[in-house]
Amino acid sequence: MRLRLGALAAVLLTLWAYAAVLTSRDAADLVRVRALADTLGQPTDLLILHLQLERRLTAETIAGASPAGAALAEARDQTDGAVAPVRAFTEDHDPRLLTAGAVRDRADELVRQLTGLATLRSEVDGGRLDRPSAVAAYDRLVDAAFAVYGPEWGGREDELAGETRAVVALARARELLAREDTLVTAALAGGEIGDDDRRRLAELVTIQRYARTTAAAALPAGGRDQHQRLVEGPRFAGLLRLEDRLLRAADADGTTGISAQSWREAVDPALSGLRDLVTATARGSVERAAPGAALVVTRTGVVVGFGLIAVLVVLVGWSRAVRRRTDGPDRSGALPPAGAPGDAGDSAARRTGDDGGSVPAVAATGELFLRLTRRNQALLREQLDLLAAMERRERAAEETADLFRLDHLATRIRRNVEKLVILAGAAPARRWRRPVPLLDVVRGAVAEVPDYHRVLVAPHWPWTLAGSGVTDVVHLLAELIENGLACSPEHTTVRVAGEPGPQGCAVVILDDGPGLDAAALAEANELLDRPPLDGPPAGRAGLHVAALLAARCGARVSLRPGPRGGTAAVVLLPPGLVAATAPAGDTVAGGRAAVPAPARPPHPPAPAAAGAALPTRIRQSGAVRPAPGATGPDTPETTLRNSGRGPT
Repeated sequence: MRLRLGALAAVLLTLWAYAAVLTSRDAADLVRVRALADTLGQPTDLLILHLQLERRLTAETIAGASPAGAALAEARDQTDGAVAPVRAFTEDHDPRLLTAGAVRDRADELVRQLTGLATLRSEVDGGRLDRPSAVAAYDRLVDAAFAVYGPEWGGREDELAGETRAVVALARARELLAREDTLVTAALAGGEIGDDDRRRLAELVTIQRYARTTAAAALPAGGRDQHQRLVEGPRFAGLLRLEDRLLRAADADGTTGISAQSWREAVDPALSGLRDLVTATARGSVERAAPGAALVVTRTGVVVGFGLIAVLVVLVGWSRAVRRRTDGPDRSGALPPAGAPGDAGDSAARRTGDDGGSVPAVAATGELFLRLTRRNQALLREQLDLLAAMERRERAAEETADLFRLDHLATRIRRNVEKLVILAGAAPARRWRRPVPLLDVVRGAVAEVPDYHRVLVAPHWPWTLAGSGVTDVVHLLAELIENGLACSPEHTTVRVAGEPGPQGCAVVILDDGPGLDAAALAEANELLDRPPLDGPPAGRAGLHVAALLAARCGARVSLRPGPRGGTAAVVLLPPGLVAATAPAGDTVAGGRAAVPAPARPPHPPAPAAAGAALPTRIRQSGAVRPAPGATGPDTPETTLRNSGRGPT
């Protein structure tokens, strides 16, 4: 059982761990994206804007526009300020970004390239770089900044990830427009657009329009509508008109007819409009993702937190169940397997039934337990009636003997079932309305024990037992008789006799076991007189059962030394439970001849101890077998079952 429950626990923990990983992954993605947006996304976006401005002013300065020098110095200071947060990100170790190693690597590469920005500026100021080379160097820096936005920003493949990619694509389309602005601004500052600039401009315009249209198509519905209004509105109208003029053939003198001022008035609204669109779309995506993020966090907390608590509760319950099953009958109150030996220790302290005998705790029984046990009683009653009918049929002696043994096993099982009902505080279904001869009661008890052929029953029993106490007394005597058998050598016998008393009568059960010393005898009698309510002490379950059964029927049980060194168990039956009958020789009430119990070959009797007034024991030379066609097997149980005073 421990191995099976251990395997089930491992499977349960594995399933919980798998569910926890799946749900925690979503939460970890959410935390990572939020941390990246705060610590790297916004600083990188601002850095790109300043690099774009510094690139245009640098190209304009190289082209010879003297007013651009002062603006360039200010732009450089702003770029340096934007680099600091990005560098701080690479030096920080935010635990929320443990799964963002690839993003950190790309940020490190960006910072490494930004360290060459001072050299680039120095070469520009010294006139050692021409305009295309300087612009290309800034382009590489901007590309490195955009490379920071990788697939990790959108988390797992979902709607938010798709919107994030669309926003980044729209920002790249704005970068293409910014490159177009740098090219045109520098050309206008130089006075004309050369053939190389014109070819490069055609490429940029075409790619920029395609990239912007494709990115807008991937935006959510609100973003697509906003992009359409932007392109069709006045903020883009001037840009589109000037782009078309620039793409047509130049004037004969090589001039374009477009001033730097008119170009700024056309391109700046378009650039700011695209930036506003990128910002609004990103903000809308975050707002739409907020309810889903809350659901992810709640689901993660339920699975990881409450799921772990549930797993621990189940494991603790399993552990306690295993402990109750394996702690033993004297601790748990469960019955041992059928055929288990009596309590270890001494001849009277080991008095448990071979079919189990420890007392289940009353608190452990319930209405369902009693219903099931009573159903078992009814089934056993039908089985015993069927066995009795089969035994009465004419058949071979060997078959009859097997039926007797089967009948005996069923009787012992019924004893356990009825004892469970009694000790649970209920009354068994098998009850008697009228008094029953005490000899039949003793024989019924003998029928419930193994090795009943070793039991010798005295012939004279001039008493009857009240029907209400038959079941309890049968089980009480069976408990004591079986313990006497278990605690004495196999070649000896256990004797049962009745003694008249000043009030009622006494049933004396003698064995030839090793006996008890004075201390053990006193302890055992104390347990029989006052059984504990919280279960039997260790090793004394049999005495505890006997004490409880005696208390139910009003009898008293005590132990004393036997006349031949064994132990004598004395059961005092009060007057309200037994009544004397007229002596009738060997005939019991009802006119039916009393049949002695089967016995082993003769065993020489020992002299009784001084003062012991036990009745004379009788023996037979062999076991009694029923003749073919007899009314039933001549066993103690059949005697009680067919006594004419059967159970109701």
